[in-house]
This record gives sequence, C-alpha cells and structure tokens, in this order.
Amino acid sequence: MLTLALAAFALQAAEPQAMPLPPAAGEEPVPEMIVEEDLVHVTLETEMGPILLALDRGRAPVTVANFLAYVDRGWLDGQPFYRAMPWGDGGLIQGGVRDGAKLLDPIEHEPTSRTGLSNVRGAIGMANAGPGTARNDFFILTTDIAAFDAKENSPGFAPFGMVVEGMDVVEAILAAPVDPDKGEGAMKGQMLAKPVRILEAERSED
Repeated sequence: MLTLALAAFALQAAEPQAMPLPPAAGEEPVPEMIVEEDLVHVTLETEMGPILLALDRGRAPVTVANFLAYVDRGWLDGQPFYRAMPWGDGGLIQGGVRDGAKLLDPIEHEPTSRTGLSNVRGAIGMANAGPGTARNDFFILTTDIAAFDAKENSPGFAPFGMVVEGMDVVEAILAAPVDPDKGEGAMKGQMLAKPVRILEAERSED
C-alpha cells in the first residue's frame, strides 16, 4: 500500500511511475541544525491569500536554487495550485508550472536522509517520479507524512523549506471543491474544480 501511495503521488505528463530503489552510494552527513542565515523567504501571493515560505538553502541547496530560479524568472506567476490530496487528518496541495516552455532541466534528488529535513505539516517539497526527475511541481503538507521521507526501499520526496505564515490559506486550498471526473488512476477526484492561481511569487525581505 505504501508503494502504491507513493507512486500515486507523482504527477507528471505521463501516468505515475513506481518509485525506484535508492542508489547504493552513502549519503552525506545530515546537518545538525537550521542556520537562520541559510533561510531564503519567498511569498506566494495566491487568489486565496499569501503563503510565506522559508526555504533552507543550507540543507537543500540544489532544490532551493531550482525553486528560486523559477521565482526569479517570474515563471510561477499565474501558475496554479491544481491538486488537493487527502491523507489522514489532512493532506497536501500541489502546484507548479503548466507551461512546458518554462520548465528547467530536472534536478538532483536531495533525500531527507541527507538533508535532515522531514515531510511534516507545513513542509514544502518537490513532486517527482523518482530521483532525478523533479523539475517544478511542488507540494505543501497540512499533516505529517513520514511515508514521504527516505527509507531503505524508497528515496521518498525532498522537502526544502517550511510555511511560516499562511497555513490557513494552504488549508483553504486543500478544502476547495474537487472535480470527481478529473485526474487519472489514483489521482482521480484530487484535481481542483477551479485551480487556485499564484498571482505572484517573489523573494521577501530576509
């Protein structure tokens, strides 16, 4: 069931793929603590209100640099949160660039076993169909999902920051109506009937 749940989470142009096994190579040491100077703040101004993020470039430098590349180019402006996936007592919302001309190359996977970050309530992470496939689609959790952290049999998903203000907005998006006929396979019924647009994404004062 866990493999099925993780496979169902990936949302790509093609059908979801099963998560491959993690590489055999050892991971780098996990950082011991968050360093305030390593945090980059980004505001997502959505149709439902602002979401302020603190991105940890110290622990997840590759993933944060990738997200900021989209922010700085203005490529997240006008893009939607389009998915609301229930999980336990909460779930996640997923969004990202839907214009193929505004997609950068896939990035290296930074697993939780390397970064020391976790897929907990308020975390922002990258959607993927396996290590090295993440590009822009991202999610925000409203509940802890330990199953998304790296395990021996799964590389998991890569969190790279936290919501510091605006969880009420995230929860409102998660609670928005979904279209029971949209989506395929396990994702059917998880697509928002009316996607919530990101009006503007920009760096905030640190």
